[in-house]
Amino acid sequence: MEDELPGGIYVIQKHHATHLHYDLRLEMDGVLKSWAVPKEPPLKPGVRRLAVQVEDHLVEYADFEGVIPEGHYGAGRVEIWDRGRYTLKERGENKIVFEVMGERLRGIYCLIRFRGDRNWLFFKKKG
Repeated sequence: MEDELPGGIYVIQKHHATHLHYDLRLEMDGVLKSWAVPKEPPLKPGVRRLAVQVEDHLVEYADFEGVIPEGHYGAGRVEIWDRGRYTLKERGENKIVFEVMGERLRGIYCLIRFRGDRNWLFFKKKG
């Protein structure tokens, strides 16, 4: 593991679709890697959230706020809940560790994949 790996855009969009959820997006490999988080993202250590990996999005989508019309995938209102930059600390097939420098979230966060699944555990590290 290198001391500091590249990072990029970090954004969480609050998505009022069929069910309210939060879309965590990290700029990687030229796209926004994306996870749907059913509950409010963890602001402090000890809070763990399910994060379901969904399809990648174009980087330009990071600034999107507005309404996705009925009849379209993800229909509903989208608003920016948090945004900023992140630095990648560790990246493997089943684990991503990154430092967030957002407006609401700050600190080191982890995504840990459940065995061979698209479900991940999303949490803030202590310290």
